[in-house]
Amino acid sequence: MQPLLLLPEILLLVGGLVTLLAGSFQPRRRQWVTRIIAAVALLAAAVAAGIGMLSPVQFPMQGAFTVDVATGAVRIIACLGTLVVVGLASDESAGAARESETYALLLFSTTGTLILAGADDLLVIAVGFLLASIPFYGLIGIAMTAPGAEAAMKTYLLGALFGIVLLAGIVVVYGVTGSTDHAELPDFLAAAPSGAVAAGIVAILVGLLFKAGGVPGHFWVPDAAEGSGGAVAAFVTTVPKIGAMVAIYRIIELLPDTLAWPLLVAVLATASMTLGNLAAYWQDDPRRLLGWSTVSQVGYMLVPVAVAGMVESALPALLLYLAGYTVTNLAAFAITTAFPRHRTLDSYRGMGRAHPWLGGALVVALLGLVGTPPTAVFVGKLTTTIAAWDGGLAWLALAVFVNSLASLFYYLRWIARVYGSGESLHPSTFGVVTPARWSTSLAVTLAALSLVVGIGAGLLWLVLA
Repeated sequence: MQPLLLLPEILLLVGGLVTLLAGSFQPRRRQWVTRIIAAVALLAAAVAAGIGMLSPVQFPMQGAFTVDVATGAVRIIACLGTLVVVGLASDESAGAARESETYALLLFSTTGTLILAGADDLLVIAVGFLLASIPFYGLIGIAMTAPGAEAAMKTYLLGALFGIVLLAGIVVVYGVTGSTDHAELPDFLAAAPSGAVAAGIVAILVGLLFKAGGVPGHFWVPDAAEGSGGAVAAFVTTVPKIGAMVAIYRIIELLPDTLAWPLLVAVLATASMTLGNLAAYWQDDPRRLLGWSTVSQVGYMLVPVAVAGMVESALPALLLYLAGYTVTNLAAFAITTAFPRHRTLDSYRGMGRAHPWLGGALVVALLGLVGTPPTAVFVGKLTTTIAAWDGGLAWLALAVFVNSLASLFYYLRWIARVYGSGESLHPSTFGVVTPARWSTSLAVTLAALSLVVGIGAGLLWLVLA
């Protein structure tokens, strides 16, 4: 056991505990102290992760956890993404009764995400899943509204179901192999009965897809995005899936070719991106629209997973996509937290004229989610489709192109309102509305960062490859 190799996870866990305790002894007017503690813990964890990436691959916990480029990248992306969410939450939660609890739950859930990313043992995956999920349920319902309570209950019930499926899959795999260690599983799985292997691995993948928010574990995503607070919606549609996608990649990479795993993942990817896009067409609530957009984005993230172990560029492509998606999706949600009372697309009429910087940030974010150059998501989609093509899944690369083109429609519906006139059933009020301070600054910064990451993706690729 080498605890220093797990320093980012330790910092987040301790930070969450300190945040919770500090909040218990501070009056409501001084809860901002807990926000500082959470931000320091996240920054320290990101710095520790960056330093850890300078070292070669290491295996703390007797090989049950791997500290490599993928783990380091997820640590940095997740910690900085959660730091942005803390900033968004400061607009919504400042002075609220449960401000410190919100920050603590964010840190605990992020810790679970990091554990999922580095897990090199099926039992550690189960621990990471639970640690990421349990605070997650509390966050969704913490606003104590009727939609939030409904979303929290739905997410909890689905999480319990898919958690059982995940654990059942681990039990089946252990039963036919006698091991849960990723290093031993390839040989054992190749010699095990293919039917039992298929049942166990599919169950594990389905459980992790709940955490990622992809088909068939996607049902909770739009409700959580719509019913929870804006900062929580930004978090649940972004950070948890980062660790889950890397966990799925590690599992697919070690599977034998006795069954058609690439085809299974490719079908799930296509189903997720297609269903998410089709459902997003008819949404009028911006956050619910972004929730269904998240489901489709998971489909794109699964594309390099389908060729895991077959193409060397698959993992760097996935990590690059995760970085680009995190920046871009958080930028889009920051717009909604800047105007928390605007909960229909029509209510955004005239926003681009009244607040040109925010209008521009929204355009960059939404077109970035489509995959428009030179944004970060464009580079992510380009590299993932190239990986799929090189892996012999040309039809999957075509599916990415078709779905990206189709998604342009519902993003343009929102953009058209932003720059439309106020002559409608919902007259523009943006001339007298002051956007939330932190959300405004973060939205513009993240939109600019999406462009910077896209333009400088070549340098980032050298780090990830």
